[in-house]
Amino acid sequence: MTAHSTITAGQPLDTLDRDTRQAAAPLSRAKQLWWPLAAMALAVLVTRGAWLGNPVADIDEQLYSFIGWRMQFGELPYVDWWDRKPFGLFAIFGLAHWIAGPSALAYQVLAALVTLGGAMLVHRLARPLVDSTSAVFAGLLYVVLMAAYASYSAQSEVFHVPMVLAMAVLVAEQRHPHATRRALIAMVIGGLALQVKYTVLPQCLVLGCWALWGAWRRDGDLARLVRLGSVFAGLGLLPTALVSVFYAVIGQWDAFFFANFVSFFDRLPAQAGRFDAAHALFLMPVGVLVVLGAYAAARMARPRDGRLYGLYAALFAGALATAYLPSTVYPYYFAALVPGAVLLAVPLLDRSGPFKLVPAIALVAGATFLLSLPERYQASRAMAADITQLAADTAPYVGPETCLFVYDGPTVLYRLTNSCVPSRVVYPDHLNNALETKALGVDQADEVARIMATRPGAIVTADKALAPQNRETTALVVAAIEANYRPLTSADVHGRVHTVWVRSKQNVNEASE
Repeated sequence: MTAHSTITAGQPLDTLDRDTRQAAAPLSRAKQLWWPLAAMALAVLVTRGAWLGNPVADIDEQLYSFIGWRMQFGELPYVDWWDRKPFGLFAIFGLAHWIAGPSALAYQVLAALVTLGGAMLVHRLARPLVDSTSAVFAGLLYVVLMAAYASYSAQSEVFHVPMVLAMAVLVAEQRHPHATRRALIAMVIGGLALQVKYTVLPQCLVLGCWALWGAWRRDGDLARLVRLGSVFAGLGLLPTALVSVFYAVIGQWDAFFFANFVSFFDRLPAQAGRFDAAHALFLMPVGVLVVLGAYAAARMARPRDGRLYGLYAALFAGALATAYLPSTVYPYYFAALVPGAVLLAVPLLDRSGPFKLVPAIALVAGATFLLSLPERYQASRAMAADITQLAADTAPYVGPETCLFVYDGPTVLYRLTNSCVPSRVVYPDHLNNALETKALGVDQADEVARIMATRPGAIVTADKALAPQNRETTALVVAAIEANYRPLTSADVHGRVHTVWVRSKQNVNEASE
């Protein structure tokens, strides 16, 4: 007789059955999750595969990658390289590069795994409202729409959105026997999410308030509620406090404080402001999901748990606040709205409704169509080849002593050409964007003039600007190019032609003399 079939004398049969069921439960859950995991993993690979290995897949991530990579050499954000994003975001990229090397594939694979985790969390949150199959379509919709909202490589939303979803999973069930413990863990996760992007604060507040409401419903003790709220706030602020203490200990508190908490408010708002009419088109996919989901909830398939559905509505409202918190709003910020919109659309995805799985299939297919995947694959391969060739052509003109200056172009060129960097303000947009004029801690024109005085071996410019340009800095660069540089090569990256200018032979000889 095997150990599994042994029955102890006198053991009640109902206890035996319960113990057997409990032992089998993890295996049963694993069997139930393998096919949702496989389906979503395939979706992640298909939607993100076009950009894997492309060093210029997106713009901002090149800066995060550069600083994260340089952290391995003891160089720090805010001190050695300037940006205003939280320390945790650079640490994520630094970890990816420490594990897998300096290439873009390192952080893109990590981002793909995190996206898969986010999809599984959406599936988990949808399960109390619909069956597993319907919840799988919610996860698929999350994967596709995150890519549609520019989180197809490693934008910061790729990382902080799943963190918020993990918080929601932990606090959603207010009557859970370990609700308080789970809520405390959720607040720590929220604190880590703040170290990826500070604007997640509204979503953290929504979930914190939900957890406190649950505590109030359980015992109605006001004094305990106040104490618990204070602990929540402390845990949420703990990661940021630890980072700030680190910078204070190494004598760089001022650099940390300015970059993280002052420069954000010194940056000028865009002329269109937060509510740009042009964003209506970008908001349409999530807007359609919310409207149709609300209609389905009211008329087609009333949610099994109305209170939980209300949490998802509050989470979507918090995400709206997250997207619109900065004075200038970019379309990719709307990726934060995706999970809330998908969860609100769950009643429409419910296959027990009158139209079965037709709405779910139609929504996933329509969102996938928005991606134009064949064109993305072709464009990404061509772009990666072009930027690699451009870097190879430029490398002989720059190096550890003669720096490249990317005035407007891909930050990754510094690494690809093995060039020194002429300024701690490494991100091109920070020196050419007129909105950043008073937000860097240095004068843009003074810094560009200083760089040009070092006679960079090559300068990179673009034919189209991404943001309102600082006319004074642009004039300095144009004057130097006209006097001392000639065009070497160019490449089209995301619809902009980037040109590399190298010093003319005559001027190189003059400089050496």
